[in-house]
Amino acid sequence: MKKSIAGVDIPDGAVAQAATDLTQRMESELMFHHAQRAFLFGALTGYRENLRFDAELLYVGAMFHNAGLNARYQRSPYRFEVDGANAAREFLKQHAVAEHGIAEVWMAIALHTTPGIPEHLSPLVALISAGVQMDARGARYDEFTAQQRDEIVQAYPRESGFKKKLIEAYARGMEHRPATTFGTVNADVLDRWDPNYRRLNFCGMVLGSDWPN
Repeated sequence: MKKSIAGVDIPDGAVAQAATDLTQRMESELMFHHAQRAFLFGALTGYRENLRFDAELLYVGAMFHNAGLNARYQRSPYRFEVDGANAAREFLKQHAVAEHGIAEVWMAIALHTTPGIPEHLSPLVALISAGVQMDARGARYDEFTAQQRDEIVQAYPRESGFKKKLIEAYARGMEHRPATTFGTVNADVLDRWDPNYRRLNFCGMVLGSDWPN
């Protein structure tokens, strides 16, 4: 019987199950539950706004959206979002998912921390961002009913101290590649986490460039 939470059916096909098994092994329980809640909040947003989307691809995108924070990527030169997007792409290729679906999931993960862009793209891209932002910072919190929020948190709990632990998880996944945070919300994370971190400043880069004027 299909599992349903807050009126959302959890995808249980072969691809979704494989994504669940892989990310559950790869991530802490805190981050795995965050991914599950992100899917549910994203799906509910899609229902509320009457958007058409592939629930299984939304699920895979949510499962992989923080994969790039894994310790295996600590020496990566890329933004963690790109590492996660690449991991999802390789996973979906192994399961013979259509190229357009793979590209959409890649875009959704790569842009999920870039405010102001995802909502103007496809429903899948918009909903991954919406689900993550709701669970991470309470974006559009009051647009969900108390019952919906309670059911989701009961199924996939926000453990004690979740807010600070989430910031720590992001910071530890990026502290070895601080330059990748330029121009993203990730700079806020390292600014709070690492007293030695210094933000790159776009204006400073323009004024300090090799151009003579």
